[in-house]
Amino acid sequence: MGINWNDLLNAIALVMIIEGILPFVSPGTLKSTYQKMQELSNDTLRKIGAGSIALGMIVLFLH
Repeated sequence: MGINWNDLLNAIALVMIIEGILPFVSPGTLKSTYQKMQELSNDTLRKIGAGSIALGMIVLFLH
């Protein structure tokens, strides 16, 4: 079973679309969020990232 390149490209395109929504709709909010993120510790950011990864994997598994 090989990689389905079409699905991979679709997934990357969706990530790019979703990532682009906030800076397009509300760039000020994005800047404010990034400033607040700089105040967080690396450990906290890692935990947020790990939680996001875990949630994404759960959604993929249940889908």
